[in-house]
Amino acid sequence: MSHPHPELSAPPELPAGGLRVIPLGGLGEVGRNMTVFEYDGRLLVVDCGVLFPDDSQPGVDLILPDFGPIRDRLDAVEAIVLTHGHEDHIGATPYLLRERQDIPLVGSELTLALVNSKLREHRLRQTPFYTVKEGDRISFGPFDLEFVAVNHSIPDALAVAIRTGAGMVLHTGDFKMDQLPLDGRITDLRAFARLGEEGVDLFLTDSTNAEVPGFTTAERRITPVLEQAFAESSQRIIVACFASHVHRVQQVLDAAVKHNRKVAYVGRSMVRNMAIARDLGYLTVPPGVMVEAKELADLAPERQVLISTGSQGEPLSALARIAQRSHNFVHLQEGDTVILASSLIPGNENAVYRVINGLMRLGARVVHKGNALVHVSGHASAGELLYCYNIVRPRNVLPVHGEVRHMLANGELAKATGVENVVYAEDGVVVDLVDGVASVVGKVECGYVFVDGQSVGDVTESELKDRRILGEEGFISVIVVVDSVSGKVSAGPEIHARGHAWVDSDFESIKQPIVDAVNRSLDEGTTDTYQLQQTVRRTIGRWVSNTHKRRPMIIPVVVEA
Repeated sequence: MSHPHPELSAPPELPAGGLRVIPLGGLGEVGRNMTVFEYDGRLLVVDCGVLFPDDSQPGVDLILPDFGPIRDRLDAVEAIVLTHGHEDHIGATPYLLRERQDIPLVGSELTLALVNSKLREHRLRQTPFYTVKEGDRISFGPFDLEFVAVNHSIPDALAVAIRTGAGMVLHTGDFKMDQLPLDGRITDLRAFARLGEEGVDLFLTDSTNAEVPGFTTAERRITPVLEQAFAESSQRIIVACFASHVHRVQQVLDAAVKHNRKVAYVGRSMVRNMAIARDLGYLTVPPGVMVEAKELADLAPERQVLISTGSQGEPLSALARIAQRSHNFVHLQEGDTVILASSLIPGNENAVYRVINGLMRLGARVVHKGNALVHVSGHASAGELLYCYNIVRPRNVLPVHGEVRHMLANGELAKATGVENVVYAEDGVVVDLVDGVASVVGKVECGYVFVDGQSVGDVTESELKDRRILGEEGFISVIVVVDSVSGKVSAGPEIHARGHAWVDSDFESIKQPIVDAVNRSLDEGTTDTYQLQQTVRRTIGRWVSNTHKRRPMIIPVVVEA
């Protein structure tokens, strides 16, 4: 991936007493959040998440932050602080711990429980856990950490204040300011104000909703909408949401009890996460409401509720398989209601609408954010961000967590409240805090790391380009045999094509031009098979482009006999 700031060079040595901030993900994109802080030769990592691939990355399962800039310094990492349990903040943690297992993990009870289930899958057992809660203060090396409660779309989210000899950094993580949260846990603005009075030298703030005016809608506003959907449905109800959205699942469980329905989870991650949330007391499951998914078939449709994964249109998710009629035991019936209780992550729109269309084609009534208030954001809107800037009064601001447009909008809000120094950075852009002033000082090489099955980092952008060409344009193979004695083509070309409606007869007119081109090259003294293959590639490539207006992958093979 080309770097967005080619004018920047490698950063200089960090001045004594300075704090360095190295974002390795989450700045310039929604997801893959990871930030490294350096002070006095030691490192602290805040969050380590994944990004999910889009249609331009075929075959890719996950996208990780690039650990390259710190790979040879992993022994200097004091701890990994996880602000909350969403995949875009914790999903890459096992991959980093595979390179050094004993890095301490610091986070809230629910966050660490969700991470621990991932570590077991990766067979990582040597990682020490430090469970913290709001108000706790703990030190790792030169980093003195204080944790602050913030409200988000998952319980137990935390902001973190990082004190060093260079000053204090306040990192919000993902947050909003819901004043009537379902679990009663609000963002602790008193703590924000207290830290502001002490002096926040650098404020890293969530930018995702900075373009949205006003305040984010309260979670409680969704309850009557869900209850109305339940009341209007005379058949089965399927609710799709994030597998970590404990609050939304709680609302569905409460609505199911009220309307005398039984509930089952569908999707491995949903089953796992809700079991963790229930066991830790973050999810209250009314007695008698839960059944196994396969047991729902024994109940009348009007008594069934399924809570499923797949709200982002993931191809292998439970909801996508239901829409494709390929699920093992859930078969949609005409008149069923499907509720997509989630927002659209940028880049997933086509996949989500594909699933919606598939569900409606089968006769389902689909309730989604476009036609009902079935989801609210977990991120602070512009009004909330202004409120925070006025409370904290930071000396420097670094907008994080969002696309470029979100971060720029966030920076403008900070300036409107009187913040004089707003620093904009993207992944790999290095920011130093020295003598109370933050500034961009250089860049480190930092790209996408693709997970493809068991392969981590082996898939390159070049290979993805080949996959896109194969998917969109197809491929043509051409085999030519050259007589090493006569120096002429003795057999072929044999041409095979896949991926378009080509038949063998389509290539008859190009066979002789290929023979003539190869023979000319041989007559000119070219004997290297690679050069002859390039001759074949150019000849058939021009013909396909001019004749069929296609640019397929061409695989030429020249064999000496």
